[in-house]
Amino acid sequence: MKRLVMIPGSVILIMALSAGCSDRMKSGSGTMEAFSVAGMDPQVRPGDDFYEYVNGTWNASHPIPEDKSSYDAFEEVMEKNREDLKQIVMEDAGGTDGANRAIHRKVRDFYESGMDSSRIEALGIDPLADVLARIDGIGSVGDVQEVAAYLQTSGLAPFFYIFSNPDFDNSEMMMANIYQSGLGLPDRDYYLKTDSATMKIRSDYLDHINRMFAMMDGQSGEDSGNAATIMDIETRLASASFTRVENQDPHKTSNRFTIAQIEEIAPGFDWSSFLDHIGYPDITEVNVFQPPFVKELGKMMKEVPVRDWKTFLRWKVIHRSAPYLSRQFVDENFNFYGKTFSGAQSLRPRWKRVLDVTNRNLGEAIGQLYVEKYFPPEAKERMLALVDNLKKSLRMRIENLEWMGPQTKEEALAKLDSMIVKVGYPDEWRDYSDLDVQPGDYMGNVVRSARFEFAYDMDKVGKPVDKKEWGMSPQTVNAYYNPAVNEIVFPAGILQPPFFNLGADDAINYGAIGMVIGHEMTHGFDNQGRQYDKDGNLRNWWTDQDAKEFEAHASVLVDQYNHYEVLDSEFINGQLTLGENIADLGGATVAYHAYLMSLGDGAEPEPIDGFTGEQVTVSLFAMAVKAAGVDAISVLGDQVKILTSSM
Repeated sequence: MKRLVMIPGSVILIMALSAGCSDRMKSGSGTMEAFSVAGMDPQVRPGDDFYEYVNGTWNASHPIPEDKSSYDAFEEVMEKNREDLKQIVMEDAGGTDGANRAIHRKVRDFYESGMDSSRIEALGIDPLADVLARIDGIGSVGDVQEVAAYLQTSGLAPFFYIFSNPDFDNSEMMMANIYQSGLGLPDRDYYLKTDSATMKIRSDYLDHINRMFAMMDGQSGEDSGNAATIMDIETRLASASFTRVENQDPHKTSNRFTIAQIEEIAPGFDWSSFLDHIGYPDITEVNVFQPPFVKELGKMMKEVPVRDWKTFLRWKVIHRSAPYLSRQFVDENFNFYGKTFSGAQSLRPRWKRVLDVTNRNLGEAIGQLYVEKYFPPEAKERMLALVDNLKKSLRMRIENLEWMGPQTKEEALAKLDSMIVKVGYPDEWRDYSDLDVQPGDYMGNVVRSARFEFAYDMDKVGKPVDKKEWGMSPQTVNAYYNPAVNEIVFPAGILQPPFFNLGADDAINYGAIGMVIGHEMTHGFDNQGRQYDKDGNLRNWWTDQDAKEFEAHASVLVDQYNHYEVLDSEFINGQLTLGENIADLGGATVAYHAYLMSLGDGAEPEPIDGFTGEQVTVSLFAMAVKAAGVDAISVLGDQVKILTSSM
């Protein structure tokens, strides 16, 4: 949950250029390819459909696998990483030093506990016996809240998430935060919209709940009324939830309350007792992201019968636990959430699912082993040089903005100069020695890991922000900008072809990872990021006139995306996607000019597969150009003309 709050958006630029095609490499480089003409479709005019021109053949030769809902360069690299991580997990660590051997043993035990399908099948629902007994023993609203607190510390947020995050007003300190939860469907709109497709999903959801309860209780599957109870409670919670657009507004979600004040607006919930039960009774104030949600929850505690809350909590437990139980629960969970919502047709192989769970729960433990084996030090040096040039390019763009006044420019440049850059892996590794991983206890390992993580997170409350900490593990194929710390972070996992290639021409790296770097930098100045200052405080550093100019420019993108029809009568919400759209356009522009700056006054590099360096760089922007349509072509202007003029 924390990363959803800290990070307004992660990389959405998807480059479909295959890593497995020919390119010109610098001498002495590796053999992994980064740029290809084989994936392009020369039958398409680039001015008609630039994305298809660049990626058409690759798309046609890479059908979506049945266990996925989409396939692209990110998925391709993720699959490679899974193979690399599996090798790390399964290799003999006998020759490593004592510290690494202990880390490896813990990782291996976790993974093997999930791969012991015979034991998991034999156990059935038994791993949940203790928590279900706690729920069965509930006799009052106070008991409901006490059990909810227990679930909270075990990684399950039945009513809301509670977690640490930098103080909106004092980014040097961590404070407790409360964020809406409780829904089994992905978003509030699934409960409130009345179109036929959404109503069908709700009907399928009710059937899914009934089947899960029947398996849990050993019944035949008749409607017991449990599903209707769940739907009633979740619909009421959904009605009080903020929309996704509202949740993007840091001013709307910055609401400091003392515990006494939150008890005034939600008196039906015993907040002091809850904090005591989760182990943090000394917390005196919290930031409440969605006050109307908390207020409604307080009312519901007085109005919803205890027996219904017991049904609700039983559902949350089986819903969260299904992927770690016997096959019937795994299959039913996939049939609804996998097929209905993602479009995947088949379950991923067990080793991939278990590896992902292990990776999620022991991220930096595995990351430490991953970096030693797969991330050379020179890659970090090359990335830092690229980032430095991207910063210079963005500085030039800010300095030359005609619509921004000198006062705002000064603040913007100060923010850019203060932006922290993290590449590859953290300087200090997390200590997992207190995490209890037991062989043969998959569900138990998941729960103990969640409790370990909850305590690790909540222990930060009231303490200074640790700016050395990472929000992603090193093996993650992604990148992020964190406005509360004003940092851009590029894990080792994404620093491989086709995104980054240590041995490739600059044109390739500026077009691929350069776009990602520029994307994340631009997040610091998008519709959300611009509301934080250079130190990560929520502070308005814009003049009124410059703020109006920004909104005017942004409204063009909002309007354009509002007109993209994804499905029949279903359009993109341009306001919701605005931050990513700004970051894509800004990232492409900044990366292109950074590449030109890198050339200096030297001779034009030799063509790559018949394309100039500028054309290669712009080709790697293909998805951004496709996604943003004519405005992207307008913004990229010269570089698109350069590319298309000789094609």
